[in-house]
Amino acid sequence: MKAVLILLLLAVLFPQSIAQEPATAPNQLSTEDRARKPGWWPTKGEPRRADYAGSKACAHCHASLFATQKNTSMAQAAVLPADSPILESHRLSQRNDSFQYKIVSQGDVLNYSVNDGKQTISVPLLLAAGTGSTAGQSYLFQLESNYYEARLSYFRTLHGFDITPGHSRSTPPTLEQAAGRRLSGAETHKCFGCHTTASTAEYKFEPSQAIPGVTCEACHGPGANHAAMMKAGIEGGEGLILNPRRLSPSDSVDFCGACHRTWWDGSLSGISGPLTLRFAPYRLENSRCWGKGDARLTCVACHDPHLPLVRDQASYDNRCLACHVTGSVKTTADHPGAACRVSTKNCVSCHMPKYEVPGTHSEFIDHWIRVVRKGETFPN
Repeated sequence: MKAVLILLLLAVLFPQSIAQEPATAPNQLSTEDRARKPGWWPTKGEPRRADYAGSKACAHCHASLFATQKNTSMAQAAVLPADSPILESHRLSQRNDSFQYKIVSQGDVLNYSVNDGKQTISVPLLLAAGTGSTAGQSYLFQLESNYYEARLSYFRTLHGFDITPGHSRSTPPTLEQAAGRRLSGAETHKCFGCHTTASTAEYKFEPSQAIPGVTCEACHGPGANHAAMMKAGIEGGEGLILNPRRLSPSDSVDFCGACHRTWWDGSLSGISGPLTLRFAPYRLENSRCWGKGDARLTCVACHDPHLPLVRDQASYDNRCLACHVTGSVKTTADHPGAACRVSTKNCVSCHMPKYEVPGTHSEFIDHWIRVVRKGETFPN
């Protein structure tokens, strides 16, 4: 209800900045509201640390899923800096503005240093976020009791480093600001919560205990009790773990949106324009074909979280044709739309075009599925 009231106020004050509400919006919640409800939800920090079993415990019964999931970009959403292939092959040493930036090895630790010619800040990197194989990789560090996002990130298209998205490109006024952007407590928890597993337990943030990457329990919830009961053959063990495939279509998209931004998260963020391309669930639910929510159009309908990203266009064409009829076949409730008259191949190249997101040096696919017309205003 709080989210609804805020959105109504924003719609009155800034009518051009709010996307038209999808039919499923009244049944959905922001991630903040979801986390307050009972039961597991991604990034929730309520369970005890002892409730987590680790992915190897899952592998005893789910060996094939464990074997493929660990090779996904989600599993590699974060690594310890010393384990980063990017930092092994692209060691930072460059000058930006009047500051010299370096990342150097000191034993098993990678130190990040910034020098203004008079003073130096030198701190160990805590986390490398992002695989670097799609867009890039950013870095987190701690200075005293605060957490920071480093001012420079690695970008795949540059094969090198530049200003981290969201940071000002103006010359920083202080050495501390040149080193990075201080994160709020909520931002820090979000970064670790979405790029690692079990960074928070019993609502206590413990980044040193976090498991790098999105592993089994990041989505399915803590599995120690489930694993123990299943191993012992005790009835009821299946009910102690969450299977996201049992969620309704709108809940399923919100589930992924816990980290990738739900429709409510995107609408309440105040962010508009191409920057929202990074919010795939938000963009998807603005699509006309999303309608009242359809299991054939959820995130997991196209992207299996246990497998690396599918790059075969025919696979996505088949998903489109599961709803859109071809030839002289009549539309029905199950197949409500006619297929494109131009082509039934490479659907996403026209109806989900790529755009460059400012500051990222990367193109993102627009999940707002639509007929794109030349010269149209970018839809928010």
